[in-house]
Amino acid sequence: KVVYHADFSDPRRFSAMLTSINNMVTYYQDELVDYDVKIVFVAHGVRFTTDDKLADTPFAEDEKLAERKVDLKNRLLTLHDIQGVGLELCGITSSQINLATDKLYDGVELIPSGVVRIAELQRLGYAYIKTE
Repeated sequence: KVVYHADFSDPRRFSAMLTSINNMVTYYQDELVDYDVKIVFVAHGVRFTTDDKLADTPFAEDEKLAERKVDLKNRLLTLHDIQGVGLELCGITSSQINLATDKLYDGVELIPSGVVRIAELQRLGYAYIKTE
């Protein structure tokens, strides 16, 4: 049981996080070990949950993200769709920028508070990882 915390805007860092998650779940699959991995998106992490450019928000898409958006989206959705990684977005972040739920990628679940969710998951025995 692992929770990854994505609250940053850097696409390179998000790519590194996706690689780490892929390596982890592949290891568990190879070893026939059950796993439960989630990504909780908070603040700037919202950039990686939608194709919306988030114009006029603190999280607006920039050139670096635009260049990597398709690849990052495909990798994220593969982790979710094929490898069962949970995707959860902070409802506070979403509501602050009026992001409609129909603009989220399929599989992204809206939760009331990202930081509260992370604390709950840790209390339930999830290891906390934040990619630097």
